[in-house]
Amino acid sequence: MSPTVSVVVPAYNNADFIEATLDSILAQTFTDFELLVADHSSTDDTWERIQRYAADDRVRLMQTPAGGGAPANWSRVTREATGEYLKLVCGDDLIDPRCLELQVAAMEANPQVVLSASRRTLIDAHGNTVAQARGLAGLTGLQPGRVAARRAVIVGSNIFGEPACVLMRRADFERAGGWADTEPYVIDQQTFCNVLMLGDFFALPESLASFRLSASQWSVDLARQQSDQVVRFHHRLADENPGLLSRTDLLRGDNLARAMAYVRRLAYIWLGHKMTPPDLVRDQVEA
Repeated sequence: MSPTVSVVVPAYNNADFIEATLDSILAQTFTDFELLVADHSSTDDTWERIQRYAADDRVRLMQTPAGGGAPANWSRVTREATGEYLKLVCGDDLIDPRCLELQVAAMEANPQVVLSASRRTLIDAHGNTVAQARGLAGLTGLQPGRVAARRAVIVGSNIFGEPACVLMRRADFERAGGWADTEPYVIDQQTFCNVLMLGDFFALPESLASFRLSASQWSVDLARQQSDQVVRFHHRLADENPGLLSRTDLLRGDNLARAMAYVRRLAYIWLGHKMTPPDLVRDQVEA
């Protein structure tokens, strides 16, 4: 029989962190899950490090040919999922031991919910806490999906957090078209909003995931690329879902998205001064 949850891990040059990531998943209090890991032709020893997990009958290891960036690996590993629910965890992030238990319980209790998300903790390359209980923009509990998607636009930020924070019904994820890759820097937020057009949202106030920050990219050019892609995503979402967003919503969201891109850049510059060069390892979009 298929497991209740599929946890998929797209890995790329994550040798320093991949074992901690997989250990956090395998330590879940909710045990009815499969763990699928796809290494995207890493040039470090990521593939060698994950071999010790091959003997675990919950785990399946695979490789993705080079090319196509993060969307190619995210899609490849997700296609192998068989569970009712889907969670993607990047190869250097962590989830709390009760993450699956609490998210599955929320969605089982609310069958109309297509996506749940928790807050998250931001950590550095050494696992030190940078910021706690981030995300959700004040949303708690059961919310209409369109309300949650609109909230994300008008605050100009991905309120749902990184994929490790999110659990989706796999059938609704597939109905929404899978991972949306038109704007690679916001592949996660695009996808979450597309799914939320199909049902309700549930916000859990607990911090159930940890996102590992990197100062590997913090140029002015990157900040501009990120904000441009967020703005294009806002307008595509509005065009594809009439009545969801007003002109005022778009103006406010676009301006805040541009401002937030530069705030993040300043945060990464600060982080870069605190970290040693070997720690600057994570690219937000794979080459």
